[in-house]
Amino acid sequence: TPFMECAQSVGIDLPLKELVWEDASAQVWVGYNDPAFLAQRHGVAQCPVVENLRKALEGIANAAIAN
Repeated sequence: TPFMECAQSVGIDLPLKELVWEDASAQVWVGYNDPAFLAQRHGVAQCPVVENLRKALEGIANAAIAN
């Protein structure tokens, strides 16, 4: 993947995913690891694909929240 071209070790965190869950009081949550956090974790904070990945995950989360 383009993310792995920045650092092959990123593969341990791929595929990117989001978790949706409901807590005991019926509140629904959406969570995911920010690609910028993952890039920093793997020593490639300036990887050019990070911003597009961040926007994609944010868009998916926003779409899930809107429905």
